[in-house]
Amino acid sequence: MRPSTLRALRRAAELTRQNRFTEALLVAEPVILAADQQEGAEIRRWLINHTARFTAEKENR
Repeated sequence: MRPSTLRALRRAAELTRQNRFTEALLVAEPVILAADQQEGAEIRRWLINHTARFTAEKENR
């Protein structure tokens, strides 16, 4: 997976935890749509393996 794709997915996860769903979709959708078949499979695996990133409470920093 390209580093830019991974950054977008991580940012979308953070926005989702902040209940900013529209913004999360705006960040993630373009990279998902631009992915070729191989990267698309990597994205699916990442999403499955990191579901907690999208559902966990925001960490206190």
